[in-house]
Amino acid sequence: MKIKCLIVDDEPLAIRLIENHISKIDVLEVVATANNAMKAFEILNTQQIDLLFLDIKMPNITGIDFLRSLKHPPKTIFTTAYRDFAIESYELEVVDYLLKPITFERFFKSVDKFLREKISVKVVDTIPQKKEEYILLKSAGKNYKIALNDVVYVESIKDYIKVHKTDGSSIISKYKIGNLEEELLTHDFIRIHRSYIVNASKVTAFSNTDIEVSGKEFPIGASYKDQVDLFLEKLKK
Repeated sequence: MKIKCLIVDDEPLAIRLIENHISKIDVLEVVATANNAMKAFEILNTQQIDLLFLDIKMPNITGIDFLRSLKHPPKTIFTTAYRDFAIESYELEVVDYLLKPITFERFFKSVDKFLREKISVKVVDTIPQKKEEYILLKSAGKNYKIALNDVVYVESIKDYIKVHKTDGSSIISKYKIGNLEEELLTHDFIRIHRSYIVNASKVTAFSNTDIEVSGKEFPIGASYKDQVDLFLEKLKK
């Protein structure tokens, strides 16, 4: 059975790009598109939608406010040119957070994540179980499966990243920190500096200028201060 998709975006080119990506995945089917939240609301009330691709910056009502207004929202993947809303998306438990321009490779990873979650729910429908979350990184010719809970922080070293783990070990991979940041947007991680991503669950102390994670201090970069401040405000509550 096809996964019925709704695309909501006020930019026609953005809708066409998502439609093109969807056309390459047999299990997905676009049943409708909308250029504003009100039209999307009408569609959701009249058609079965399994997966919603939702832009955030739209006229009159944002994608985030629209999603919050739904009593029984479908599984949702945010599609946006703005990374500033990533923390708010955690609360809404969206499948993923895609930054424009959206490549097919990144799009496919989001769909694969949705499908894995869907299958997992069907298999263990009556058994409470925490889904294992991990990243795959290539290092020295091998692919390493790294549990997100084992990651303390990620350090950027030019075109490489160094993932520091809870057991004191680390893995170096040729991968840009910006790409990894995009993969972790809907997980419990926060980019605090051009050189650092930290595991929010490992934060032990913080000030206006730095964050301490598992006893190690990291500076807060000026260009990341607004989103870090937002995260810290949520941490205080």
